[in-house]
Amino acid sequence: MPQTAPHHLPHVLVLATGGTIAGKADQRSAIGYDAGGVGGKQLIDGVPGIEQLADITVEQVANIGSQNMNDAVWFALAHRIQHAFETHEADAVVVTHGTDTMEETAFFLQNVIKSKLPVVLTGAMRPSTAISADGPANMYEAVKVATSEQAQGRGVMVVLNDTIHAARWVSKTSTTDLQTFVSVNAGPIGYVDPASVRFLAPAPQASGPVFDLTRLHDNLPRVEIIYGHSNMDARQIDNAVRDGAKGIVLAGIGDGNASTEALAGLDRAVAKGVAVVRASRVGTGLVNRNVEVSDDQHGYVASYDLNPQKARILLQLLLATGVTSATQIQAAFGNGLY
Repeated sequence: MPQTAPHHLPHVLVLATGGTIAGKADQRSAIGYDAGGVGGKQLIDGVPGIEQLADITVEQVANIGSQNMNDAVWFALAHRIQHAFETHEADAVVVTHGTDTMEETAFFLQNVIKSKLPVVLTGAMRPSTAISADGPANMYEAVKVATSEQAQGRGVMVVLNDTIHAARWVSKTSTTDLQTFVSVNAGPIGYVDPASVRFLAPAPQASGPVFDLTRLHDNLPRVEIIYGHSNMDARQIDNAVRDGAKGIVLAGIGDGNASTEALAGLDRAVAKGVAVVRASRVGTGLVNRNVEVSDDQHGYVASYDLNPQKARILLQLLLATGVTSATQIQAAFGNGLY
């Protein structure tokens, strides 16, 4: 009787960075906790059945709350992921991460990782010691998505609460709800449960610009986000320029607008060679060119679908690679269609 060939599980590299998923309860309040109290290996060991999905290797890149996420950890992740893919060390990568800045890390990695192999970020809204911790289910489903053949070519994804999101669209929208991540303006790209992975559409042909890690020198230029509000003057804008900002993202009111005085401050910034991108503090909708503000006249860039925090990252990457003209920057921002 012929023997059945052994079934080889895919190899998944798990890169742990801390966050609530690795948190421990604290007595300061009923829902208080300290992020990053549990190691990545402990997280995996606490997920029943995950060993049947993949051959898993765990590495601890950092153990911090994501409010402390920084360029050094971003580049450590990016280089490790790129190396793992180029050397065929891993078939997919899962990154455990705090939820507060998860969308920013996902978007950064989306723009610097050159591979069709899946990268999935996951985390939790409740610490590992909570009565109903969501981390184990999210971890299981992240690995399930990462090992799915359908995940190939989809870039960086975020998986929590049975939902699959693309890095460009996903945002955290609630301080405490389990269903905090929403892909505003676009919707999720799929759903997952312990039995199945379902993507809603074929993998896209393109997913925006990809930057060469070797040209970035492991640091990004300073770009400030200035929040728009009523009775706004230009002091924060002028101070940002004085403090050495190479770019400014306006988290503007409505369609990325601001007061006459603030716009005058942005004009002064442009005149000094500072790149200005108009985004919006509003949670949904696109910031279009030349609507309430004449971008052509002022030399501004419209963020289209990118929220202020993601617009900041894209602008940093562009400036770091020598792209400084408003026309070139606008071209890289696209038109909100990918």
